[in-house]
Amino acid sequence: MTARLPVFPLGTVLFPGLVLPLHIFEERYRELVRHLVGLPEGAPREFGVVAIRAGWEVAPAGPPGRPTPGGGDVTLHEVGCTAELRQVTELADGGFDIVTVGRRRFRIADVDDRSAPYLTAEVEWLPEPTGTDEVADLLAARVISVFRQYLGLIRPDPEEISEQLPEDPTVLSHLVAATAALTVADRQRLLAIDDTAGRLRAELRLLNREAALLRQVRAVPVPLSELAGPPAPN
Repeated sequence: MTARLPVFPLGTVLFPGLVLPLHIFEERYRELVRHLVGLPEGAPREFGVVAIRAGWEVAPAGPPGRPTPGGGDVTLHEVGCTAELRQVTELADGGFDIVTVGRRRFRIADVDDRSAPYLTAEVEWLPEPTGTDEVADLLAARVISVFRQYLGLIRPDPEEISEQLPEDPTVLSHLVAATAALTVADRQRLLAIDDTAGRLRAELRLLNREAALLRQVRAVPVPLSELAGPPAPN
Protein backbone atom coordinates (compact mmCIF):
# COMPACT_ATOMS: atom_id res chain seq x y z
CA MET A 1 0.00 0.00 0.00
CA THR A 2 1.32 3.43 -0.93
CA ALA A 3 0.51 7.00 0.02
CA ARG A 4 1.70 10.49 -0.83
CA LEU A 5 3.36 12.47 1.94
CA PRO A 6 4.96 15.87 2.39
CA VAL A 7 8.65 15.24 3.10
CA PHE A 8 10.90 17.14 5.47
CA PRO A 9 14.62 16.40 4.88
CA LEU A 10 16.65 16.60 8.09
CA GLY A 11 20.13 15.85 9.30
CA THR A 12 18.74 13.35 11.80
CA VAL A 13 16.79 10.09 11.91
CA LEU A 14 13.33 9.86 13.48
CA PHE A 15 12.07 6.60 15.00
CA PRO A 16 8.50 5.54 15.81
CA GLY A 17 7.42 6.69 19.26
CA LEU A 18 10.17 9.28 19.67
CA VAL A 19 9.49 12.99 20.15
CA LEU A 20 10.95 15.46 17.65
CA PRO A 21 10.60 19.22 18.32
CA LEU A 22 11.28 21.49 15.34
CA HIS A 23 11.68 25.21 14.77
CA ILE A 24 10.11 26.07 11.41
CA PHE A 25 11.62 29.16 9.79
CA GLU A 26 11.71 28.48 6.03
CA GLU A 27 8.62 29.72 4.20
CA ARG A 28 8.07 26.43 2.36
CA TYR A 29 7.80 24.55 5.66
CA ARG A 30 5.67 27.30 7.18
CA GLU A 31 3.30 26.56 4.31
CA LEU A 32 3.48 22.86 5.18
CA VAL A 33 2.54 23.52 8.81
CA ARG A 34 -0.33 25.79 7.76
CA HIS A 35 -1.53 23.06 5.40
CA LEU A 36 -1.48 20.43 8.16
CA VAL A 37 -3.20 22.69 10.69
CA GLY A 38 -5.93 23.44 8.15
CA LEU A 39 -6.81 19.78 7.51
CA PRO A 40 -10.28 18.59 8.59
CA GLU A 41 -10.73 17.28 12.12
CA GLY A 42 -9.65 13.66 12.31
CA ALA A 43 -7.40 13.80 9.25
CA PRO A 44 -3.82 12.61 9.90
CA ARG A 45 -1.59 15.65 10.44
CA GLU A 46 1.70 14.05 9.52
CA PHE A 47 4.67 14.45 7.23
CA GLY A 48 7.66 12.29 6.41
CA VAL A 49 11.02 12.89 8.06
CA VAL A 50 13.88 11.55 5.97
CA ALA A 51 17.57 11.81 6.77
CA ILE A 52 19.74 13.62 4.23
CA ARG A 53 22.32 11.46 2.49
CA ALA A 54 24.01 14.43 0.81
CA GLY A 55 23.24 18.14 0.51
CA TRP A 56 21.72 20.70 2.86
CA GLU A 57 18.58 21.10 4.95
CA VAL A 58 18.12 24.77 4.03
CA ALA A 59 17.29 25.46 0.41
CA PRO A 60 19.22 28.03 -1.64
CA ALA A 61 17.32 31.26 -2.21
CA GLY A 62 15.75 31.92 -5.57
CA PRO A 63 14.09 35.07 -6.87
CA PRO A 64 12.59 36.96 -5.19
CA GLY A 65 14.45 35.68 -2.14
CA ARG A 66 12.35 32.53 -1.74
CA PRO A 67 13.76 28.99 -1.60
CA THR A 68 13.95 27.30 -4.96
CA PRO A 69 11.25 24.67 -5.57
CA GLY A 70 12.20 21.23 -4.31
CA GLY A 71 14.85 22.45 -1.91
CA GLY A 72 17.94 22.50 -4.08
CA ASP A 73 20.50 19.74 -4.48
CA VAL A 74 19.69 17.24 -1.75
CA THR A 75 19.86 13.43 -1.79
CA LEU A 76 17.69 11.53 0.67
CA HIS A 77 17.91 8.11 2.25
CA GLU A 78 15.22 5.70 1.10
CA VAL A 79 13.68 4.89 4.49
CA GLY A 80 12.05 7.48 6.74
CA CYS A 81 9.45 7.83 9.47
CA THR A 82 6.27 9.87 9.62
CA ALA A 83 6.07 12.68 12.17
CA GLU A 84 2.63 13.32 13.66
CA LEU A 85 1.97 16.96 14.51
CA ARG A 86 1.08 17.17 18.22
CA GLN A 87 1.66 20.80 19.18
CA VAL A 88 1.99 24.04 17.20
CA THR A 89 3.08 27.44 18.50
CA GLU A 90 2.97 30.30 16.00
CA LEU A 91 5.73 32.87 16.47
CA ALA A 92 5.66 36.64 15.97
CA ASP A 93 7.87 36.41 12.87
CA GLY A 94 5.47 33.98 11.17
CA GLY A 95 7.48 30.88 11.98
CA PHE A 96 6.41 27.98 14.16
CA ASP A 97 7.71 25.87 17.00
CA ILE A 98 6.19 22.43 16.65
CA VAL A 99 6.31 19.15 18.56
CA THR A 100 5.95 15.91 16.62
CA VAL A 101 6.02 12.21 17.44
CA GLY A 102 7.34 9.49 15.13
CA ARG A 103 4.66 7.06 13.94
CA ARG A 104 5.26 4.81 10.90
CA ARG A 105 8.27 3.77 8.85
CA PHE A 106 8.13 4.05 5.09
CA ARG A 107 10.26 3.60 1.99
CA ILE A 108 10.35 6.31 -0.68
CA ALA A 109 9.21 5.13 -4.10
CA ASP A 110 9.26 8.48 -5.91
CA VAL A 111 10.02 12.11 -5.01
CA ASP A 112 8.15 15.09 -6.46
CA ASP A 113 9.96 18.42 -6.18
CA ARG A 114 7.60 20.45 -8.40
CA SER A 115 4.00 20.07 -7.24
CA ALA A 116 4.41 21.97 -3.97
CA PRO A 117 6.84 24.44 -2.38
CA TYR A 118 8.13 21.53 -0.29
CA LEU A 119 9.07 18.02 -1.33
CA THR A 120 6.40 15.35 -1.53
CA ALA A 121 6.93 11.64 -2.07
CA GLU A 122 5.07 8.48 -2.96
CA VAL A 123 5.87 6.13 -0.10
CA GLU A 124 5.39 2.47 0.71
CA TRP A 125 4.54 1.62 4.31
CA LEU A 126 6.98 -0.81 5.89
CA PRO A 127 5.75 -3.72 8.02
CA GLU A 128 5.90 -3.52 11.78
CA PRO A 129 6.11 -6.62 13.99
CA THR A 130 2.98 -7.83 15.74
CA GLY A 131 2.51 -10.43 18.45
CA THR A 132 5.20 -12.02 20.59
CA ASP A 133 8.68 -12.97 19.43
CA GLU A 134 10.67 -15.12 21.86
CA VAL A 135 13.96 -14.33 20.13
CA ALA A 136 13.27 -10.59 20.35
CA ASP A 137 12.33 -10.96 24.03
CA LEU A 138 15.66 -12.67 24.79
CA LEU A 139 17.63 -10.11 22.79
CA ALA A 140 15.80 -7.25 24.52
CA ALA A 141 17.02 -8.46 27.92
CA ARG A 142 20.61 -8.50 26.61
CA VAL A 143 20.26 -5.06 25.04
CA ILE A 144 18.92 -3.61 28.30
CA SER A 145 21.92 -5.02 30.19
CA VAL A 146 24.49 -3.71 27.69
CA PHE A 147 22.68 -0.37 27.31
CA ARG A 148 22.77 0.18 31.08
CA GLN A 149 26.53 -0.42 31.06
CA TYR A 150 26.86 1.97 28.13
CA LEU A 151 24.83 4.65 29.91
CA GLY A 152 27.11 4.31 32.92
CA LEU A 153 30.02 5.36 30.69
CA ILE A 154 28.41 8.46 29.19
CA ARG A 155 25.96 9.89 31.75
CA PRO A 156 26.15 11.00 35.38
CA ASP A 157 22.65 9.62 36.12
CA PRO A 158 22.48 6.24 34.32
CA GLU A 159 20.26 4.64 36.98
CA GLU A 160 17.52 7.23 36.50
CA ILE A 161 17.41 6.62 32.76
CA SER A 162 17.82 2.84 32.82
CA GLU A 163 14.88 2.49 35.22
CA GLN A 164 12.66 4.00 32.51
CA LEU A 165 13.62 1.55 29.75
CA PRO A 166 10.56 -0.07 28.14
CA GLU A 167 10.02 -3.82 28.25
CA ASP A 168 8.45 -4.05 24.79
CA PRO A 169 11.28 -5.19 22.45
CA THR A 170 10.18 -3.05 19.49
CA VAL A 171 9.76 0.10 21.57
CA LEU A 172 13.11 -0.61 23.24
CA SER A 173 14.84 -1.04 19.88
CA HIS A 174 13.58 2.35 18.71
CA LEU A 175 14.54 4.09 21.96
CA VAL A 176 18.07 2.68 22.01
CA ALA A 177 18.60 3.58 18.35
CA ALA A 178 17.48 7.16 18.98
CA THR A 179 19.31 7.83 22.27
CA ALA A 180 22.66 6.09 21.88
CA ALA A 181 25.45 8.33 20.57
CA LEU A 182 25.44 6.86 17.07
CA THR A 183 26.14 8.37 13.69
CA VAL A 184 23.31 9.25 11.33
CA ALA A 185 24.47 6.39 9.09
CA ASP A 186 24.24 3.90 11.98
CA ARG A 187 20.79 5.15 12.95
CA GLN A 188 19.62 5.02 9.35
CA ARG A 189 20.70 1.39 9.04
CA LEU A 190 18.78 0.56 12.23
CA LEU A 191 15.65 2.32 10.98
CA ALA A 192 15.75 0.31 7.75
CA ILE A 193 15.75 -3.07 9.56
CA ASP A 194 12.25 -4.54 9.36
CA ASP A 195 12.29 -7.06 12.20
CA THR A 196 12.79 -6.20 15.86
CA ALA A 197 15.18 -9.09 16.52
CA GLY A 198 17.44 -7.98 13.68
CA ARG A 199 17.45 -4.39 14.98
CA LEU A 200 18.29 -5.54 18.51
CA ARG A 201 21.15 -7.73 17.24
CA ALA A 202 22.60 -4.78 15.36
CA GLU A 203 22.25 -2.59 18.45
CA LEU A 204 24.14 -5.12 20.56
CA ARG A 205 27.07 -4.90 18.15
CA LEU A 206 26.95 -1.10 18.06
CA LEU A 207 26.65 -0.71 21.84
CA ASN A 208 29.56 -3.09 22.45
CA ARG A 209 31.62 -1.16 19.89
CA GLU A 210 30.80 2.22 21.43
CA ALA A 211 31.40 0.98 24.99
CA ALA A 212 34.81 -0.39 24.00
CA LEU A 213 35.77 2.95 22.44
CA LEU A 214 34.64 4.85 25.54
CA ARG A 215 36.69 2.59 27.81
CA GLN A 216 39.75 3.17 25.62
CA VAL A 217 39.28 6.93 25.86
CA ARG A 218 38.96 6.71 29.64
CA ALA A 219 42.24 4.80 29.76
CA VAL A 220 44.15 7.65 28.08
CA PRO A 221 46.32 9.26 30.83
CA VAL A 222 45.52 12.87 29.88
CA PRO A 223 42.48 15.05 30.58
CA LEU A 224 39.77 14.76 27.92
CA SER A 225 39.75 18.57 27.70
CA GLU A 226 43.29 18.46 26.34
CA LEU A 227 42.30 15.93 23.69
CA ALA A 228 39.49 18.21 22.53
CA GLY A 229 41.60 21.36 22.45
CA PRO A 230 43.05 23.01 19.33
CA PRO A 231 46.51 21.89 18.18
CA ALA A 232 49.47 23.94 19.34
CA PRO A 233 51.07 26.19 16.68
CA ASN A 234 54.30 24.98 15.14
